[in-house]
Amino acid sequence: MGSPEFALPILRSLVGRYLVAGVVTQPDRPAGRGRTLTPPPVKTLAQELGLPFIQPGRLRTPEVMEQLHSWQPDLIVVAAFGQILRPEVLDMPRYSCINVHASLLPRWRGAAPIQAAILAGDEKTGLTIMRMDPGVDTGPILNQAEIPISPDDTAGTLSNKMSSVGADLLIKTLPGYLRGEITPIPQDSLAGAPTYAPLLKKEDGMLDFSQPALNLARRVRAFNPWPGAFVLREGQILKIHRAHPVGGQNDMPGRTISWNQLPAIGTGEGLLVLDEVQPAGKKPMPGEVFLRGARDWISG
Repeated sequence: MGSPEFALPILRSLVGRYLVAGVVTQPDRPAGRGRTLTPPPVKTLAQELGLPFIQPGRLRTPEVMEQLHSWQPDLIVVAAFGQILRPEVLDMPRYSCINVHASLLPRWRGAAPIQAAILAGDEKTGLTIMRMDPGVDTGPILNQAEIPISPDDTAGTLSNKMSSVGADLLIKTLPGYLRGEITPIPQDSLAGAPTYAPLLKKEDGMLDFSQPALNLARRVRAFNPWPGAFVLREGQILKIHRAHPVGGQNDMPGRTISWNQLPAIGTGEGLLVLDEVQPAGKKPMPGEVFLRGARDWISG
C-alpha cells in the first residue's frame, strides 16, 4: 500500500524477493495547470511490473475488503499510502501490517514528517520500520536508520535519499521479522516525547514575513516541491523555489529590495534573499534574471 514517489523503491525492493499479491494505491487525481487526471506513481509502477492493483477512495467498502481477502496477504507493507488502516485491515495478514515511516519515531508522527524535520531545523532524520496499530504512527518499532539533513536539502531531495534507505532497511528487517527473531520495541520506552507532523495544505505555502528569515528559508526548503512556498505580488502568485537568509541586515517586513543583485524581502529578523523564483505563467528562473525584468520590485 503506497502512493507517491517515496514508495517506489520500496515496491521495487519487494518484487523478486517476495510474491507481491497485489498493490493498493490512491485514485487518480487532477494535477498540473490543465488539471489533467494523473495516476499516482505507485499505480504507474504496478502497471509496468504487471502487478494487480486497486485504487479505492476508501478502504472500508465491501468490494475493497473482498479484494483484499482474495489476495490472502501474509503481510501488508505500507509506505506513504495516504489512508488510515482500519482494525479489520490491520488484523487481516498473518504477520500484521508494517509501515516504512519517514522519521525517527516517536519524533514526527503523522502525514508530513520530512517537511516537519526541515521546518524544525533538525540536523538528522531517518526511517522507521514499525508494526502498525490503530493509532497514527504509534506502533512498536522493528528497526531504524538515521540520515543527516544537509543545509540545502529540500523535501524533494531528502525524500529521494530516504526512500532508498527505507527500501534497504525494509529488506534487511523482513527476514528476521518473519522468523520471529525481532522483538518490537514500544515507542513509549524510547527517549524523546512524541511530536506530530500534520497534513500540509496548499495555503501553508504562503510566507509570513513577520517571521525571521531563517524560518522562512526553512519553509522554502520544506515546501519544495509541494505545496510550494509563495508570496502574493500585485495579486499574482510568485513561487519561491530556492532562497537563503541573510542575518544582521534588517528592513521592514514584506518590503522588497535588491541585495547583491538578487531580489530580497525584509522579514521580522534579517532578509530573505530569493535565489530561484517562478512568476505566474512563466518557468522557474534565477533570482538575478527575475530582478532584471522586474523594474518595480524595489519598494519605495
